[in-house]
Amino acid sequence: MPKIYTNKSWLDNDTFAAWTFLAPALILLGIFVIWPIAYLFYLSFTAGSFTSTGTYWVGLKNYWRLLLNPDFLQVLGNTIYFTLATVIPSLIIPLGLAVLLNRSLALRGMLRSAYFLPSIISLVAAGLGFRWLFQTTGPINGFLNSFGIAPIPWLGDIFWAMPVLIILSIWKQLGFNMVVFLAGLQAIPPSRYEAAELDGANAWQQFWYVTLPGLRPTLIFATITTAIFTLRSFEQVYVITGGGPLNSTNLLVYYIYQEAFGQFDFGYAAAAATVLLAVTLVLVYFQLQTWGEE
Repeated sequence: MPKIYTNKSWLDNDTFAAWTFLAPALILLGIFVIWPIAYLFYLSFTAGSFTSTGTYWVGLKNYWRLLLNPDFLQVLGNTIYFTLATVIPSLIIPLGLAVLLNRSLALRGMLRSAYFLPSIISLVAAGLGFRWLFQTTGPINGFLNSFGIAPIPWLGDIFWAMPVLIILSIWKQLGFNMVVFLAGLQAIPPSRYEAAELDGANAWQQFWYVTLPGLRPTLIFATITTAIFTLRSFEQVYVITGGGPLNSTNLLVYYIYQEAFGQFDFGYAAAAATVLLAVTLVLVYFQLQTWGEE
């Protein structure tokens, strides 16, 4: 009686074919994602430069410098404020627009294209436009002046400079999230709304008990992508404010850029980048745990 082998070798045809097709993607992932992250983590424990002097091991010194540096703590606070003030409106406003557009079949295509347009505009070009709009002699102050309101130094005031960056970021992310929510709304079966109407549910109750539960996967995706987009913000600061005034608009990515390519303190900048990576991973994990539970 012939022997029956129940365990397949990894060299069988199916396994070999699977690894063959996966190999290019895994190699690229290792070269361009895993290796840079691992090298960044190693670099955060070193000091020196990439010149002939080289780098040397300093242990946790760079992380202690971060904790004791008031500028870094201010930048971290700026980043948290900027992220919260950007992510929440970037979810609520597009969701409301998507609900309205989902009911307006005649204008849905045109309005969807109009709202999505900011998402495909270069962030540098948009930043230059916003800097022109909000300069002291710009159109925004000209409009306010017509109502007798004195000009506001938007980009030169520690209170008003950050809202300009927040408005730009919301405007940039609004169209993308709206299209995502609109696709999610169209995937909800109409029978659920019909059943809710038969049960006597009003418009708000239908939204709360039918729309939001049906959009749970879409909300998870939109929240994570918006948070990542916000945390990696660099162009807005670089083009509009340069981190000023008085470091009030300096965000973590721009701070890393300054330390790495302005001060050539690559070990310290790598430590700050590692902190940013850790914050991002924790935030994504928290969002998955919050939105993902049934």
